[in-house]
Amino acid sequence: MKQFLEIGKINNTHGLKGEVKFEMWCDGVEYLKQLKTVYLDDRGAKPLTLVSVRPQKNIAILKFAEIPSINEAEELKGKVLYCNRDDAEIDDDAFYLADIIGCYVVDIDTEEEYGRVVDVQNYGSCDIYDVESWGKHTLIPAIPEVIKEINTEYQVILIKPMKGLFDEN
Repeated sequence: MKQFLEIGKINNTHGLKGEVKFEMWCDGVEYLKQLKTVYLDDRGAKPLTLVSVRPQKNIAILKFAEIPSINEAEELKGKVLYCNRDDAEIDDDAFYLADIIGCYVVDIDTEEEYGRVVDVQNYGSCDIYDVESWGKHTLIPAIPEVIKEINTEYQVILIKPMKGLFDEN
């Protein structure tokens, strides 16, 4: 499992005191408020100390101790931020998307393997798992009627496929 996870991207500066506009790829402002440090790389080598996090419409406004003015904030535009997975709590029934990608998808009844999750998308109502097998992609809705168990430790997702989902035509 990856230790450092993408949480979003800095889109622009905000004001003159070094604040930035942040597009969240995580669960939202409450998740970000748990973090004291975020990183500019996926190895934890370039830390930034979070001083404040506040919502603004569908983004967050972030302030870092190391970024005192708009000049330094300008250099952060377009940068992806990471968090250390050990620095935040998530619900017991929640998973990081990075842990879902790579999981094998298996029929809970027949134990047939359908492929591996190669991407997770969301168009509003629920996550959609992109399952690839031998170059063929199948999109699976991550809803309770389909997803029966997720075990990221063993990288297995047990499903009860909807009629027609994996049926060959």
